[in-house]
Amino acid sequence: MMITARDESDPLAPQREAAFFYGLFLRGHSLEGLRQDIDLPRNLLDKWLKAKDFENQFRENLHRVYVYRKQVLAVFDALVSNEQNRLQ
Repeated sequence: MMITARDESDPLAPQREAAFFYGLFLRGHSLEGLRQDIDLPRNLLDKWLKAKDFENQFRENLHRVYVYRKQVLAVFDALVSNEQNRLQ
């Protein structure tokens, strides 16, 4: 999933996306599967950034996507943690 210009100007976009994945979690989707769908592993980003045929602007966009995915993952993890604490 790629962020758009609208997402960059919307400070709540990561929260909305995390809420979407949280809804899937509440419906029984695998926690680890959802985390993998959200996350962008650092080693994959590093591999992409090393590609010689990507322009600098595209590399900057990749970095922004990486930061965004980490924000979504952090919010999702907080929602799941709150739910698990609530059930205890």
